[in-house]
Amino acid sequence: MEHNSTFPIKQNELDMLRDEATSYIKSVQWEQGQRAKNKDKDAKDESILLYLSRAKGNGGTEVTSVSKTVLELKKRLLPESIAIPVHLNQTLYVVQEGITLGIWIKDSYYDASGLSTLSENKSALDNSGKREYESKMQTATAFMLFATAYKILHDLRAVASDDLSVMKNKFAGIPEVSLMSPLKGISCALFYYEKYLGHPEIITKDKDVVDFTVVFFEALISEIQMRKSSLEYTETITDRTYKLENSEFAVSGWDNVFQGAAKSVEFNKIQFEQIVGNRDAKHFARRLTERMLSYDFEAKKNPFQELGGFMPVFMGYGIPGTGKSMLIAAIATRLKEHCDNLEIPFLFHPMPDTLISTFQGGSAEKMVEWMKPLQDPSKLIFAPIDDAENNLQERTAQGVSAGVKEVIGVFLRYTEGAYAVNYGNSSIGLFTNLPEMLDKAVISRVQGRFKIDGARTEHDFLDQDHLWWRKFEDTMPDFVNMQGPSDYTYLQNQGLAKNMGEILKVTNKPTEARVLEVYDKVEQQFRSNEHLFFANLYLEIQKIFPFFSSRDVRNIQSAISLRLTDFDLEKDWFDNPDLYFKKDYDTKFGMLQELMRANMKGLDFSEIRRQEVVRYLDNVATIADTDFKRKVDARVNQLNIDREAREQFGR
Repeated sequence: MEHNSTFPIKQNELDMLRDEATSYIKSVQWEQGQRAKNKDKDAKDESILLYLSRAKGNGGTEVTSVSKTVLELKKRLLPESIAIPVHLNQTLYVVQEGITLGIWIKDSYYDASGLSTLSENKSALDNSGKREYESKMQTATAFMLFATAYKILHDLRAVASDDLSVMKNKFAGIPEVSLMSPLKGISCALFYYEKYLGHPEIITKDKDVVDFTVVFFEALISEIQMRKSSLEYTETITDRTYKLENSEFAVSGWDNVFQGAAKSVEFNKIQFEQIVGNRDAKHFARRLTERMLSYDFEAKKNPFQELGGFMPVFMGYGIPGTGKSMLIAAIATRLKEHCDNLEIPFLFHPMPDTLISTFQGGSAEKMVEWMKPLQDPSKLIFAPIDDAENNLQERTAQGVSAGVKEVIGVFLRYTEGAYAVNYGNSSIGLFTNLPEMLDKAVISRVQGRFKIDGARTEHDFLDQDHLWWRKFEDTMPDFVNMQGPSDYTYLQNQGLAKNMGEILKVTNKPTEARVLEVYDKVEQQFRSNEHLFFANLYLEIQKIFPFFSSRDVRNIQSAISLRLTDFDLEKDWFDNPDLYFKKDYDTKFGMLQELMRANMKGLDFSEIRRQEVVRYLDNVATIADTDFKRKVDARVNQLNIDREAREQFGR
């Protein structure tokens, strides 16, 4: 299902449809179906559903007017005032615009699917032609309602309250949805929308109108989502994107609900200096932010991608309590500050904890909904997955739920393959205490990895304590009556490293026994500045770790590229964005190539290659061994407990 072509929705074409949309808002007719009428007959009188199902008027058909009800609401909410309440006004306008867009979408489906031709020759159709006509009418109606609701949500979600639970509790669902024809579809939806608006308990203040409208049209979208699998002739819906001109609003099939409407999540602001230790992680995070900020919104690509220094997926791993969540917040803080400074839209988009669903297929749908916004080229996006082992756990392990498998399937599809679009503006970070529990295919998608190991030196522990006790110092100056170090200024070592070489404390040999053994064996045949050295090393590694594949070799290559692009952007580029950030793509690319050349002068390619290979292979071995070691430790621990218990029992 590739969205391969984009069609513009032109404002002047919408202008021609606006009168039709206004007429629906002024008046629609709808005859309720028996099921909707009979719903909830035994419930108490004030039940909203019963209220909805009581048709007024004689005969079955009832005429309702949304605009009339809005005027009555205005009188009820603000009896004295002349002005229409701002939210009422805005909502009425947004609903009208949504319907206008829905009509446009319906017309374009009529033309694309051949429904226009069928309509014109309706009287001459044979049975199969009639069936096709009715089927396409249903699809046209569903797509029109979907687009209408989607546009209304897009325009109102930012205005609505963050917490809609109160309104959702009042809302009793939409009793029926009609897909018989576009006219019936819109009439039925507006009939119930108006019934709710007119109910005295639903709208008690101006803002409720926005909140209710969002809840109602969210429900309409899920009703249509539930029916979409039974619709036919949808290929002209799913193969294209309709983009509204002069706007970031677009409709691409049914599958990207709320794309572009993902709201940035709030986070605590944290500076890198407040994080103790973690030099590797802080350095990596700093490089990541500089690289993301180099993204070019005009060209929709990132010069660092061409240089080989960009990581769409990375991983930070370490023992519990070493600062993973702080690091996520620090990356977000740094990106947000720079984005505000450069006037770039930024989206902090962490994976929600509630992703795994108990319903078949539910997790996949939620995961698609979460991953979709990552393909929006109009903002910088940082998407951390904290405790990644919960949602991306090894699929072959015992007792792994179907939901986890669905989530992994979507993750793999969107990070490589036909679906994967990477403009160089978004990065997914996996953060985990247990990398060995992550699915192997997921780990192989990771292009950059770093350890989050917390405090590691005397100075780290000094600083960690200092961050805690200086709070007392601020409130009660003489309270902490202890001697400080004479030759160290607090936090001086918590700054950022110049480059990876500073951090790596380069070891000449692998530290993992099994890797070292193979390394020594290969070194007896080849020198490490020969290409054959690496080819044979990989071959031998594959014999011990059968899951080591050419994907791992590609990851090693990207780690080497990262080292070659491991240079600072000039400080004055940040102070004066016109010098670099605001330049066009080719100029930026040229400037980065200059920096890269200057940076490479001090580097020896074969040495960097060797270091990164050793680092990666040690990492592979650590992850493989940790799993085994954890099981052994648990078993040993259990045996010790049993032994101790027997001794105590014997006594």
